[in-house]
Amino acid sequence: MTDCQGDGEGTNSPMEVYEKLTAQGEEVRALKTAKAEKAEIDAAVQLLLKLKVDYKLLTGQDYKAGCPHSETSVAPDDRPSADGAIDEDTVDPWNVSTSNAKGVDYDKLIVRFGSSKIDKELVDRIEKVSGQKPHHFLRRGIFFSHRDMHQVLDAYEKHKSFYLYTGRGPSSEAMHVGHLIPFIFTKWLQDVFDIPLVIQLTDDEKYLWKDLTLEECHRFAVENAKDIIACGFDVNKTFIFSDLEFMGASPEFYRNVVKIQKHVTFNQVKGIFGFTDSDCIGKISFPAIQAAPSFSNSFPQIFKGRKDIQCLIPCAIDQDPYFRMTRDVAPRIGHPKPALLHSTFFPALQGAQTKMSASDANSSIFLTDTPKQIKNKVNKHAFSGGKDTVEEHRKYGGNPDVDVAFMYLTFFLDDDEQLEKIRQDYISGALLTGELKKLLIETLQPIISHHQEQRKKVTDEKVKHFMTPRALHFNF
Repeated sequence: MTDCQGDGEGTNSPMEVYEKLTAQGEEVRALKTAKAEKAEIDAAVQLLLKLKVDYKLLTGQDYKAGCPHSETSVAPDDRPSADGAIDEDTVDPWNVSTSNAKGVDYDKLIVRFGSSKIDKELVDRIEKVSGQKPHHFLRRGIFFSHRDMHQVLDAYEKHKSFYLYTGRGPSSEAMHVGHLIPFIFTKWLQDVFDIPLVIQLTDDEKYLWKDLTLEECHRFAVENAKDIIACGFDVNKTFIFSDLEFMGASPEFYRNVVKIQKHVTFNQVKGIFGFTDSDCIGKISFPAIQAAPSFSNSFPQIFKGRKDIQCLIPCAIDQDPYFRMTRDVAPRIGHPKPALLHSTFFPALQGAQTKMSASDANSSIFLTDTPKQIKNKVNKHAFSGGKDTVEEHRKYGGNPDVDVAFMYLTFFLDDDEQLEKIRQDYISGALLTGELKKLLIETLQPIISHHQEQRKKVTDEKVKHFMTPRALHFNF
């Protein structure tokens, strides 16, 4: 069963999808040979890319012309696509990079992943159903893609609730500002829809992928939990759990993990995640663990054994491969498919070619940074879209689309009119790069200082309360 042809369509066999792909590749080549209109070629290429996603989800293999699906072989992943284009964006759960100074091409990513764009109609509908002004992450396209959000809203309007699930991979003690994005938005969703939330801390994943001890990974999970709690989540509606602690104490959770593992082949996980024969078996089995919180009966204390409550997952789009797999498995083991809301990436200080990383201190602004450190990092490392001299900048203006200071303001400055004025002033040359950086510094310093004050209030007892399996204050 494949997800990208639309959830209501029938199941296609691998050979049927392969034949469609072959025919569509020939169509693209014929259109290019005939020098057809660009719009017609682009539409044909988009359909070709969508079929490729379908094929890979269905078979765990990349499409290769002249090589029909085989359960025993996996096509290499570093080839040009059938339309002759080489994908310059690398997006997977462990790597994000692009050669474009503006960052990843998210419109192409939507086509490649087979998701749907969050358009004005959906944003307006969220406002209507929630009764609240949409978060600026929605208004500005920071959350830009979704799976089945209309279905979630349809059910909510019929008084059928849902729950939220998001997570964090605790690879270091200190989180950076980019890590806050999904939690800021998830808190908004929790507040406006009044629903429970589960937050998975994948300390087991970090042990498998990083050169860290189990003890270090778990300690990082607890420290990261303090930063998450400092975002203001309601303890009566939020359960935070460490995989290393929770899975061994929850038979229901582990049963779902095993069911998922049984329904995903080794070939599929190799195709979806790029695992090789030299990867440890823990990596191969881990995707089922990240999938399990998508099913409500994984948390009997909260949902009393019910398995029909839909899950909504706000996350960065690099996590989507996990949940494409989950959505494929869900109906086969009697669960509703989780819905998703995808965010863009928070760029590194050096530019949008890659996302901010906790492993590079100069690429990141950490939640532990002092006001002076924030100022120095922005002034010294933030990539500028301005000109080389004041005279040139005044004459030609700057480019906010590649300027990191402006990109960061789109995440953290709530006032739409003020942001647009900054944009226009920068384009016209009225606002200099140093002045733009100063605006960012003055925006970030109080946000991070406030977060640090809130974190100081998070006691070990409070962390224990959030991380104890229990009933939440919610009736389904």
